[in-house]
Amino acid sequence: MVAKKLKVIGVYTLVLVAGLAVGLAAAKLPKLLERPYQEGNYANHFANANNKIVLYGTTTCPFCAKARKYLSEKKVVYSDFNVDESDTAHKQYASLNVKSVPVILIGDRLITGFRPEAIDDALKAIRQ
Repeated sequence: MVAKKLKVIGVYTLVLVAGLAVGLAAAKLPKLLERPYQEGNYANHFANANNKIVLYGTTTCPFCAKARKYLSEKKVVYSDFNVDESDTAHKQYASLNVKSVPVILIGDRLITGFRPEAIDDALKAIRQ
């Protein structure tokens, strides 16, 4: 009798744990399927035809600071625009229809957030 109750409790526990695991996985699935960048024509954001890397950020964003440091450590020449200090930079940033910073334009790729792998892939793409 006790063994049967323990078996039932064990089965219910497994079902509960499996349900929670499926729920957590389903909640994270859209983020896992999201592409790390968007492709488009961003030529009007590049002031210099030779430099096809632009960073839009703010002075207070820690991820913007990480992105700036990352690009600098890789010795990448880029245009840096603070959207909280310049009306022109804010208008250019707003034209991208994004909601967060940093926004990094590398060639035909728009990367939102600090994503080192996406940055590296985009840098490889423009160097080829």
